[in-house]
Amino acid sequence: MFPALPRQARRTAALIAVLAAGSVVAMFAHNMQTGQYGGAMATIWALARFFTILTNLAVAVTFGMAASRRGGFAASQHGNEAAPWIAALTLAMVLVGGTYHVLLAGITDFVGLGAWANHGLHSVVPVACLLWWLAYAPKRTLDYGDLPMFVLWPCLYVAYALARGAADGVYPYPFMDLPEKGAVEVAFNLAGLSIALLIGGVFFVMIGKFTDR
Repeated sequence: MFPALPRQARRTAALIAVLAAGSVVAMFAHNMQTGQYGGAMATIWALARFFTILTNLAVAVTFGMAASRRGGFAASQHGNEAAPWIAALTLAMVLVGGTYHVLLAGITDFVGLGAWANHGLHSVVPVACLLWWLAYAPKRTLDYGDLPMFVLWPCLYVAYALARGAADGVYPYPFMDLPEKGAVEVAFNLAGLSIALLIGGVFFVMIGKFTDR
């Protein structure tokens, strides 16, 4: 799936993978310290409710795999296959950072290890992913036909989060809290995020086409 990458790209991809995984582990440790969710398994299950956590884990896996690829750059068939997913994951991380800083910052006050973890999950890793994508990612083969990829993972997450919420009454984010907001407002909020992702996908494809020229 992943193209061979030059040394600097692999090294920075490895660093991003470590930052993403480390931020998730730090948030887990913070919640264990506070005892907010109970024991280890309960904490893992609770954190697995959040798009931020799951997407950072996807970054850790994806960038870890990218870091293992040696050799020349991305005009290969593997690069063509990887380009839409890497672009979509990067945009998802931009969504993580943007949504947090615009809508969610200040809802929960983190201190100590939690503050570091929160900063890593919502600021450092999103910015690092975007910079890496601009500098190193295969993008010349991106096309407008790849736009569905940009909403695939968020849509899968929404279905999962709403199903969990329907089962236990706990919703991970205020803008998708069905009992509090109602179905119409939640649908409007999620439609807005989907449109934002598609618009972002268009910009990513445009950058890829500009790179090709």
